[in-house]
Amino acid sequence: MLAEVPCGALADRWSRRGALVLAGVLQAAAYAVWLVAPGFPGFAGGLVVWGVGGALVSGAFEALLHDGLAAAGADGQFGRVYGWVNAVDLLVQVPTALVAAALFAAGGYAAVGWASIGTCLAGSVLAASFPEAPRGTDDDADDDGSGWWGTLRSGAAEAAGRPVVRAAVLLVVLLGGVDAVEEYFPLLARDWGVPDPLNPLAVLGIPVAGAAGAALGGRAASWPPRAVAAALGTAGVALVAASLVAVPAGLAAVAAGYALYRLVLVVAETRLQEAITGPARATVTSVAGVGVELAALAVFASYAVGGLALLAAAVLVLAAELPRLIRSGTGT
Repeated sequence: MLAEVPCGALADRWSRRGALVLAGVLQAAAYAVWLVAPGFPGFAGGLVVWGVGGALVSGAFEALLHDGLAAAGADGQFGRVYGWVNAVDLLVQVPTALVAAALFAAGGYAAVGWASIGTCLAGSVLAASFPEAPRGTDDDADDDGSGWWGTLRSGAAEAAGRPVVRAAVLLVVLLGGVDAVEEYFPLLARDWGVPDPLNPLAVLGIPVAGAAGAALGGRAASWPPRAVAAALGTAGVALVAASLVAVPAGLAAVAAGYALYRLVLVVAETRLQEAITGPARATVTSVAGVGVELAALAVFASYAVGGLALLAAAVLVLAAELPRLIRSGTGT
């Protein structure tokens, strides 16, 4: 969390593509630390390295994608492409879980660790092949001649100072924090009577449904605010129903609600990128990323107090406020 905004400014000042490449290298290094020092100090240190790697991705990827599409004359396609990116991100959990299980059975912890190192490095190689639109260096991001610090200040000022961007950041923060609920899906299945051996299969449909919703998010980006709010409200109702029945079949309602939620989240992310006009796009997006992390902590606390029912109620309240937030985020 501490590294996220500074890493966003680094990506804006240096290279968004370079930030993605470095992120994969650092995450590979984290796995290596866990392999060679599998005690508490090694895991703690590795998690710090892993966290910095994740911070380098936050903001840099969205900025690279948005500006790359704009340079290709396809700036209106961000929502569609970003929705598909999110869908793939969710779908890949299915084969990855199966491969990890097979690797662990065949070679134990070390086999999974070395395969993970290879995967991270392969991701860096892939990221290095991404095109990056050229950007000037003598612009508003460097208006005080202080380089990286000027970029950070420019991004933070746009995130907090421009009402349209500020509203879009708030929308992403509130919606993005809700995604912390995915941490509880296996626990919900257990609490609702699903035997532990069947738990992974029982919750498998939830990320698949979320992927379907995310893939449709690009189309929903053009919906009127009330339609987007209705989708989120329906998601909240589905979660309320699931919490009331509290049986394995309720996971189907959770999946339906999660699909609609992921659709709305893509809409919010798209509107944020449309609202940003300054050169520090990755920095602004990483400011929203920090807010999402903080909102996730609030979700953890609310779940501890009231479980899924309280979280579903919060989603319904957010749905009621969504039209106003969206209109503020578009300057209308």
